[in-house]
Order: sequence, then structure tokens, then C-alpha cells
Amino acid sequence: MARVYNWQIGREMPYWYPEHRPKRQFAAVFDTNKCIACQTCTLACKTTWTSGKGQEYMLWNNVETKPYGFYPLAWDLNLLEKLGAQNWEGERYSGRTIFEAAQPGERVLGWRPEDIDYANPNVGEDDCVNGVEKGAHFSGVHKSWFFYLARICNHCTYPACLASCPRGSIYKRPEDGIVLIDQGRCRGYQECVKGCPYKKTFYNTMTGTSEKCIACFPKIELGMQPQCFVNCIGKIRFAGWISKPENARADNPIDFLVHVKKVALPLFPQFGLEPNVYYIPPVNVPREFLLQMFGPNVDAAIETYQNAPRDKDLSGLLTLFGSTESMVSKWKRVEEQVMGYDEGGREIIRVPLREPTHIRQAFDAARGVARTNIS
Repeated sequence: MARVYNWQIGREMPYWYPEHRPKRQFAAVFDTNKCIACQTCTLACKTTWTSGKGQEYMLWNNVETKPYGFYPLAWDLNLLEKLGAQNWEGERYSGRTIFEAAQPGERVLGWRPEDIDYANPNVGEDDCVNGVEKGAHFSGVHKSWFFYLARICNHCTYPACLASCPRGSIYKRPEDGIVLIDQGRCRGYQECVKGCPYKKTFYNTMTGTSEKCIACFPKIELGMQPQCFVNCIGKIRFAGWISKPENARADNPIDFLVHVKKVALPLFPQFGLEPNVYYIPPVNVPREFLLQMFGPNVDAAIETYQNAPRDKDLSGLLTLFGSTESMVSKWKRVEEQVMGYDEGGREIIRVPLREPTHIRQAFDAARGVARTNIS
């Protein structure tokens, strides 16, 4: 096995192929604090990509209610139990990744869900930890809590699906790092389904091949964000490009959120895949739960997020979420205005830090009617 450097765990690790990063890497940031679990993203993806035969159960995008929601059932708990202790020494992960914990004869530590595990995509929806008793009120970190976790393929730097495929049918596109399946080579062994710890690879029984989220690459090639991003009612998603930490640019939106402000964190970085979808953690969830899910920088990320109203750069960039269908490659803030630019430097969006408020007269003399809403 080759030795590669995974910056998310702060050390080298074994991987089945040498490190070969693409020219640029597709990445995204999801703000969990704004997700309302309306599932509009899920339906946008479903109606675009997975409406065919054999795809009925496929949800390339889904939204789960944590801690009791899963799709497929217990996708994270099963692997966390198999992986054993996951210890961090500061920002360095000292436990085993799923490549280091693989059993003899296996490339990746994994498990394959049963059909029944896909039967209830909304299991645990809106189920909270503990009950809210009469007269109880929320303050600080809630005793009773849940949050919504929107999930797509992470288009990992070191994909487990790619490493586990005996046919070499899974690859990362060199131009954008999106992970795809060559269905002409796929023979349906389902090793990718077993290997992906996030369970974002699916088997189509009608075609005998595997399928997965393609990050809407036809849209990305046109400079547009994926379907689940542009249809998000809560405006929780932002797609772009991420650099290695040493090459981070403050005018790159994803770099700014992940590397500069460090407010967005990877999902289960201890798995070792260096996923490229990042999450702003929920603020009202016990830190022990979030530490296991997002790694050791959770406290700092939440503090940074809560201080966003006093940080015009961060709060300004957050206002660009969901503001345009186009990919934003660069951004800047000028006083109370935030601008987004495409790769060519053309301004594609301009958003005020605060929406102006206009107060109208309570009585409309021209129409002879009283207004019920004057602002």
C-alpha cells in the first residue's frame, strides 16, 4: 500500500493508491443550523437522477434527524463499533482509519447493508433525545435535542469505494475531483457498497451495476451548482473548490470557511477518507456527540459561528449561501456589500449584509385601503 498524507487527521496513512490530487477539488459546506428537513433537496435529486427502475430506493441525497435517523439503518453506528477506539491527540488522529483496520484479505473495513436497512428512509425523523416536560424551556446546550444532517457523496480525496473496487471501475475526475463509476467496467460485485463508510454507493438490481451521486457534474461544467444546492429552501449549502491547507486563499469561499475561519468541519474525519463535504456543526448539541462526528475542532468552530454577527467577513460570506445558482469561485466584502465572482472574475451576485427595511403608510390614500402589513 502507498503512504499518503491526510491533513484532516494530521498524519500519513496507508491507502491503496499513491496520492494524486486533481487539478482542483469539488467541495461543499453545509450549515446544519439552517436545515429544516423539508427534503426539497432529496426530491430535487430524486426527480433528476434516480427515477428509473432499480433506483426506487436510491437517495443520493438525504436528510437525517440525528441522533436516531439513518439511511441506510445504522450506517454510522455499525462502522464506529467495528472501528473501535477513535482517539485524537490534539488535531492528530491516533486511532485506526478504515484502511488500517481492514481485516486480512480485505482492502477496507466495511459492512454491507441488508435490503431491510433501506426500507425506512425517514426512520427517527424529528425524534429527540429525552422528552420536553411541561414547563421546560431551552437554555444553552439542550438536554432534549436533535438536528438535521443533510448528506450527499463526499467525493473524498481517498475514496473507500474506489479503493475497494476489484474492477477499477471507480475513478476521480482529474479536472474536478468528482468520484464516478464507469458502469461499462462495473460487474456488480458491490464491494463499493460494502466499502463506503457513508453508504453513498448503491446497487441497481435491474442493471447489475452500482450507482452514486455524480455531484451534477454536467451543471458544474457549465459553472452551476448541483440540483440539491440550488433547490435548498433553507439556503444551507454552498458549492465550490477547496485547496490544500498550505495553499488556502482567503478569497476562495470554501477555503475561507474551512481553512481560514475553520468553521466548517468534515464528517467522521477519523475514517480516513478526507471527505470534501464540510459541515458547520449545530450549536445546541452536546459536544461529546459532535466530537465523534466532526473531530476535535468542534468547540472552536461553534464559537466562531456564534461570533459571526460580530465578524462582517464571516457573516457576509454566509449570506451568499443560496443566493445564486452559479458557482462562486471568489468573493469579497466591501463595507456592507458582499460580492461573488465566477472563475473569470465576473461579478455574479451582490448581497447586502442587512436587508433594508421600508416602512409604508398605514393607509394607502391612492387605493383608499388600510394596509395590514406596513414593513
